[in-house]
Amino acid sequence: MELEKRIQTDMVAAMKAKETVRLAALRGIKAAILLAKTSEGGNGEVSDADIVKIIGKLVKQRKESAEIYAGQNRPELAENELAEAAAMEVYLPKQLSEAEVEEELRKIIAETGASKMSDMGKVMGTATKRLAGQADGKLISTLVKKLLS
Repeated sequence: MELEKRIQTDMVAAMKAKETVRLAALRGIKAAILLAKTSEGGNGEVSDADIVKIIGKLVKQRKESAEIYAGQNRPELAENELAEAAAMEVYLPKQLSEAEVEEELRKIIAETGASKMSDMGKVMGTATKRLAGQADGKLISTLVKKLLS
């Protein structure tokens, strides 16, 4: 709940400062939180951990959109998407470097006793829970494949 209040406060500050890109990013976050609260099966409450997941998903969407725009030779739209993603990333936990993720994965592999590619599911299950919000799932998957092969 604290994160939601912080986002609301920052949204008001962005309105007053006339920061259009930041305001658009914060409104996107606020809309996604509201959607999560009112979705079927939702109890009207969203935890800070859920908000971090939502923001992570939104950042990923913005970056993918920017890649598409760049591929279609629309740099102005790509810049806008990347600027919104950067404004959203402020609310995410610090991302681990590739070396840090690899080190953590080596520990997880040792804990689970994984030794071959058929054990990948076991490692991925533990890794995605432990590294949630700190590393991209695609990076985790790539490194697990590399370490187990």
